[in-house]
Amino acid sequence: MKHSKEIFDILSKGGFLSLNSVVQANRNYYDVIEDGFDAYRDYYEGVGFVLESGNGYFYFSRPEPKVNAVDKLARFCDWIDRLDFLKTFNSAFGSGYVFTKAKILERISCDIELKEKVSKLYADKKTHAEVIEKLVDDLEKIGFVEQENELEGSYKVTAAFHYLEEMVNCLNIVEGATDEVP
Repeated sequence: MKHSKEIFDILSKGGFLSLNSVVQANRNYYDVIEDGFDAYRDYYEGVGFVLESGNGYFYFSRPEPKVNAVDKLARFCDWIDRLDFLKTFNSAFGSGYVFTKAKILERISCDIELKEKVSKLYADKKTHAEVIEKLVDDLEKIGFVEQENELEGSYKVTAAFHYLEEMVNCLNIVEGATDEVP
């Protein structure tokens, strides 16, 4: 099996491999998994990881105890806020979209709604520039965006971003529901 260690190193840290990655090696890893998905799924299942496929991306999942699931849900709520901010910045923000931190900051400076939303993303960050730096860093660490051009400071949204969009689309909001966690 080709590149099993490299693939494991990326996916076991919570990352994604996307079809439209800027990084050639990651596109190659995506292709080898796609060509031998069943073999890779069986191989990683032996070490406790479930290889999952999505709309142009692969990732690992693991069964978790209920306590961890509650923590995971809390962390996911943060991602919902980040997605809301990014879609408010530009409704076309999704796989293939290219942006710069400077462009986001420029929009914040003239959009009251974005100013309100950005201030709620990271409580420990004081300036909009610090928040956007942290946001893009978090997006990049998980594989939702990749730096496309270092000189221009441009980033490309990968197919893995579909994961976040699909998770939010799966949410059902029950009218009149309380804050209870089952």
